[in-house]
Amino acid sequence: MTPTQLRAYSAVVRLGSVKLAAAQLEVSEAAISLHIGQLRRELGDQLFSRTASGLAFTPGGLRLASRAAELLGLQDITVLEVSTAGRGRRLLRVGASSLFAEHAAPGLIELFAGRAADLDVELSVRSPATFAALLQTRAIDIAIGPAPAVPDPAVSGRPVMNYRTVLVAGPDHPLAGTQPSAGQLREQTWLLGPSAAADGGAIRMLLRRLAVPDSRQQIFQSHAAALEEARRGRGVAAALSFTVAPEVRQGRLVQFGGPYTAVDEVWHAFTLADHGAPAAAAELARFATTPRALQAMMRGAGVNKGRFRPSVHVTLWS
Repeated sequence: MTPTQLRAYSAVVRLGSVKLAAAQLEVSEAAISLHIGQLRRELGDQLFSRTASGLAFTPGGLRLASRAAELLGLQDITVLEVSTAGRGRRLLRVGASSLFAEHAAPGLIELFAGRAADLDVELSVRSPATFAALLQTRAIDIAIGPAPAVPDPAVSGRPVMNYRTVLVAGPDHPLAGTQPSAGQLREQTWLLGPSAAADGGAIRMLLRRLAVPDSRQQIFQSHAAALEEARRGRGVAAALSFTVAPEVRQGRLVQFGGPYTAVDEVWHAFTLADHGAPAAAAELARFATTPRALQAMMRGAGVNKGRFRPSVHVTLWS
């Protein structure tokens, strides 16, 4: 793999289109397609396929999307750190699970960053399984997402927000209005966001509980894109209850009932234990549990499928 190939792939992931990627990188569409083809041959993986609402990634394609952006982003992060230090500003690096980053982080970080004139906040999407290692290597200052299966004594965590993941589909779906069995749900096409490929979290827990085969899972570049496919009646989608509640009330989506269709979980904020975290990280961990912060996380507009980055993408709030 070469940096040029990774940059081409990362642009396609970010923009959801070979044409747009070519325009941004100022190369031909044929050049982008050539680089993608070389990656597919070298890795032995299709990486992604096109659908009406965007790109559907294979598990390997989703992993490459994260790795490519991580490698390409190292230079940008280094430049950013040097620049902020030179201007007398503080930088807080937040790592978050994909579900939290897409739906809850924008409102929280915008509110928090607005409280300090000298603070820049960088948000990156990280796998919950890597939270402890990233904190200990100082790659991030604070992590927010589901709790790990095995706690790390070097990391301190506190509950931030209870949330529920529910199963929904379009009103024309064959199972709409029913209480499906576990067997019926396993047979459906599952339209999923990046969190389905993570090592933990509510959506992964739901898939394991129902033993949904990999062949029935389609992973999209964002949870919003997966939900759009569900609205079109192309399968079932797992979604945060507070994000889909208005559409369920309006009849644009149908929420399934029954013992297999919902999972309750808790997002936690993690920092280094024993006062090892920067002051801003400790303050964000405390602030995230306040009523104002909870309202911001639930009311925030989130990131639509065109802007969401399933990767280590730097987003700054000043």
